[in-house]
Amino acid sequence: MTQITARLDDNLVAALDKAAARLKHTRAEVVRQAIEYYIADVEDLTQALQVLNDPADPVLGWDEVKRTLQRKD
Repeated sequence: MTQITARLDDNLVAALDKAAARLKHTRAEVVRQAIEYYIADVEDLTQALQVLNDPADPVLGWDEVKRTLQRKD
């Protein structure tokens, strides 16, 4: 496992310590989990943006969507 060093604002460290105490985890565990969540969110957002920016994906206008949703079959 690789060790890294980061400088954090005192207020952020206080919040980190408070969260770690509440969760009964070490600072390192809270930071590690926060980074894992952040990276997963970035990956999800990147994938969503790729789908939204896909020129092959048809764009529907609001009127068309509304008609489709209100249609009674």
